[in-house]
Amino acid sequence: MYGYCAILSRDAYFVLHRTLAVTPDRQAAILRKVNLEYHTRFSMESPRPISVLVVDDHPLLRAGLGEAISSQDDMRLAGEASNGREAVERYQELRPDVTIMDIAMPELDGVAALQRIRGEHSDARVIMLTTYKGDAQILRAVQAGAAGFLLKSTLRRELLDTVRGVHIGQRRIPPEIAMELAQHMGQGPLSPREMEVLNHAAGGNSNRRIAEHLSISEETVKAHMKNVLSKLAANDRTHAVTIALKRGIITI
Repeated sequence: MYGYCAILSRDAYFVLHRTLAVTPDRQAAILRKVNLEYHTRFSMESPRPISVLVVDDHPLLRAGLGEAISSQDDMRLAGEASNGREAVERYQELRPDVTIMDIAMPELDGVAALQRIRGEHSDARVIMLTTYKGDAQILRAVQAGAAGFLLKSTLRRELLDTVRGVHIGQRRIPPEIAMELAQHMGQGPLSPREMEVLNHAAGGNSNRRIAEHLSISEETVKAHMKNVLSKLAANDRTHAVTIALKRGIITI
């Protein structure tokens, strides 16, 4: 009882001090009031833990992230999801403070899931998890409203600080990713048709085959490929495909 008194207001202290002079029922009522004030003060001094939703298609990585989060007094694991579709559903259900989500996942990729979540919940704070530094996917995620990024290679040292920073409204982008974005900032994006041509070229198709697939002339294919080479600063088709894969513009 003396432990309670240390944090009570002066009025509550005197109410407690007078409990010996009243009936047992009245004493019980007064003590309930004291308990309520104590727990109210305690909850004000101890903020609610940061709830975190973890989304990744690799069970071992999800387990590792969950363990790291659960080991912190100021965080709790709200739930898990294994793909983008589940992420959207789990976010709706749990409304976590922070979501950690892999960019590359089956069924619905992380950027598409981010777009759906932020489309309905503009205040959602989502950290995108990635294994590479390719700027194209990162730029899409930035445009979709990602609050931060984590490279899987730096998870051990960056995870907890990034979660805490994003939770209080900070934008967290690792220097490696920021430099990659800055390096290609002046380059124009590929048009949808140029993307189609590049994807077909990556599949080993000749200009003639690409023209047949897209129902356009071979000369039009050559014109699109010329634009692709210029925008990617590539020497030839093979070089363009290599650059596009490295930057995350296309996947195979």
